[in-house]
Amino acid sequence: MMTNSSERVIIPTIFKHIPQLVAGVSTRHGGKSTAAYQTLNLGIHTDDHPDMVQQNLSLFCRDLGISPQALARSYQVHADVIWETKEPGYTSGYDAIIAHAPGIFAGVGIADCCPILLADPLRGCAAAIHAGWKGTVAQIVSKTASAMISQGSNPADIMAYIGPCISLAHFEVGDEVAEQFDFKEKRGARWHVDLKASNEAQLRNIGISQIEISDYCTIENNDLFFSHRKEKGITGRMLAIIGFR
Repeated sequence: MMTNSSERVIIPTIFKHIPQLVAGVSTRHGGKSTAAYQTLNLGIHTDDHPDMVQQNLSLFCRDLGISPQALARSYQVHADVIWETKEPGYTSGYDAIIAHAPGIFAGVGIADCCPILLADPLRGCAAAIHAGWKGTVAQIVSKTASAMISQGSNPADIMAYIGPCISLAHFEVGDEVAEQFDFKEKRGARWHVDLKASNEAQLRNIGISQIEISDYCTIENNDLFFSHRKEKGITGRMLAIIGFR
């Protein structure tokens, strides 16, 4: 389903045939960080050494053939606010970023929450979305795709990748969270929620059918990815990025 261009990057198969599109999700391998952050920590707001994070970011971007200065990123707040931009930079308060210009690459940090990458190759427009349970309940994926559609994208042209995140098997939640989800299962006394299925449904409900869903779980595959839940909050972050050259 997916292939690695290096130990640092997973390239979604669904995007590989699109000229000029750059898309990928980092692993936790091939970087410079040590201890809890080993080795490819791309999280700016962790307690890792900032120089290590910047070196890691340079390595990740080099594998994708882009510059770190071309990234558009935000400090994420588990909400549903969308940043639509034609410029790179780092801001705060957004969990979805739409890149409306070539040479700009939208990126979101993850370590159990669900990354969703969207691309409209006809318009050259792309989006990166960070959807934890709060963002998923707030319909951030639907709202981001709808923003692209409102500016001229046809749902039939939009391609989507739902990336590595905590899986149904491991995402145990309380009743107050579970009651907000349709995609859930009762396992013993506790509810389990399916973030991938929930976000896939949002895409399909607005007419997007070209969808690839990663098999990876950040907890089951903790050797390959950081997991905030499994590592009790002391861990690094992956980065999911997308944009057109």
